[in-house]
Amino acid sequence: MVAKNNFFPFWSHCMKIIPLRFFWLHLLFWAVSTVFLVGCAVTAEGRPGDIWVEIQADGRVSRLEVAPNTTVGQALQKAKLSLGQLDRVEPPLVTPINEPTTIIITRVKEAFEVERIILPFEQKVVQTESLPEQVNLLAQKGQNGEAEITYRILYEDGVEVSRTMVNEMTILKEPVPEIIMVGVQKPLISYDIPGRLAYLLGGNAWLIDGNTANRKLVVNTGDLDGRVFRLSQDGKWLLFTRRENEEGQINSLWAAHLVDLDNPTKLINLKVKNIVHFADWVPLPGALRVYFSTVEPRNTAPGWQANNNLLSLDFSPNGWVSKLKTIVETNSGGVYGWWGTQYALAPNGEQIAFARPDGVGVLLDDGTFDVLLNLTPYQTGADWAWVPGLTWSPNGKFLYTVDHLPEEGLPNQEESKSFAVTALSLNARLPIHLVRQTGMFASPIPSPIIADDLGQRYRLAYLQAKQPEQSEVSRYQLMVMDQDGSDTQVLFPQEGEAGLEPQIVCWSPAPMSDTGLYAIAVIYQGNLYLVDVPQQAGEQSKVRQISGDGLVSRVVWSFNQ
Repeated sequence: MVAKNNFFPFWSHCMKIIPLRFFWLHLLFWAVSTVFLVGCAVTAEGRPGDIWVEIQADGRVSRLEVAPNTTVGQALQKAKLSLGQLDRVEPPLVTPINEPTTIIITRVKEAFEVERIILPFEQKVVQTESLPEQVNLLAQKGQNGEAEITYRILYEDGVEVSRTMVNEMTILKEPVPEIIMVGVQKPLISYDIPGRLAYLLGGNAWLIDGNTANRKLVVNTGDLDGRVFRLSQDGKWLLFTRRENEEGQINSLWAAHLVDLDNPTKLINLKVKNIVHFADWVPLPGALRVYFSTVEPRNTAPGWQANNNLLSLDFSPNGWVSKLKTIVETNSGGVYGWWGTQYALAPNGEQIAFARPDGVGVLLDDGTFDVLLNLTPYQTGADWAWVPGLTWSPNGKFLYTVDHLPEEGLPNQEESKSFAVTALSLNARLPIHLVRQTGMFASPIPSPIIADDLGQRYRLAYLQAKQPEQSEVSRYQLMVMDQDGSDTQVLFPQEGEAGLEPQIVCWSPAPMSDTGLYAIAVIYQGNLYLVDVPQQAGEQSKVRQISGDGLVSRVVWSFNQ
């Protein structure tokens, strides 16, 4: 018996009830729909051979299928998951997937944290012949320092996993040691001296009046920083700066009235902050006028941005302080002007000279700079700039400074190690190089006018580097010569002895009574010495040690009128 085919009766029936043209349209629609439904079923179930992948990331789990040999990186792209630069993936991105796999993404982030730490100050006990036996004095107040440490912190999925110090500790503020002085009976030989000599020992100011045995502690606050330390021309006032602890303040400017030394010294706050490079008296007897320049404190080295300005104020012994008068407006200060400008007042107080890293000259009446000597700025390669020393001759006709000279064959002349003590004539406007290869910290200082058998003249003291080609770190010797550069001689210390630290020396205002010679006050190994200046080279100079504490850092000498 043959099986009956039911399809053909159905076909015949359709042909009877549906016109031929519509029948073919229905048939086409039925075929396309069947294919679409079959394709959807295949997609939903995955292509034969696809592999399941599980991805764990950001606290969530997602699943998808990938074709064999798909890499981990391609699987993450298909899942539309992005990676950070530090994120870690397991297995690695290039790993091919050929079996069910779990991919783990660890989110890694880094952060930098700056931690400030306190550097505690230390206490020092120093014996001194300046005090009676067993008498104690707080010579310098202790002050904590401050430092910064930068850490790199790694987080994995939001949890800290490591903390690494990026670089060495950065000192923001050095600690200042507390210095306690204890008196001992070891007095040095006493000498008569002309005028008054003030020196900074620890953080206090001492005054020698007429004889080295007659010394008085005139400012005992323990916080003098030595940036400004100047006696008035008549020796009755001391101008100085004191450290400040408030944020945004480096120091403050003060004056001490040096009369009636048997009673506590009267201190006057001049209400000026942040003096780093310059402050001085108008060089006229009895004039209570001060010139100064200011800076703006900064957290980055060197700790300030110079204003390169010049201001003045007047004050009275009862504490009145005038409004500030602007002589030079705040300005850029030329090349390396962030460091600052040095000023110097002429002996008659009518002219003002300036020195900065790129030039030396005088101020004009309108407060602008008249450059007499263009300097090639010295490239220190560090966070400081070289500014040459600057002084006037006692007759006000010359400026004495240090010139930075070129070196033959050197590609960058800013790196030249050649320096010369130089005289600048205000009339000729030409530099005269008196001594070459002196070192950058030669700091020439002229004597008062000397009246002797050779007539009216003056001499010039300066420092000579023991290693001129390394004068930035070299020790120095105290030298003296005539005003024209002749008759040069070594004063102190002698050959074979340790040299001097760079400093500003000062002349006695008159000859010493025991030798009839002018003397120079100099600091050697932290102690104060007075060195006689012979009239001619080859003559022996007398050296007197005045202190033995090892803590003297500044000295000034003036008349007592």
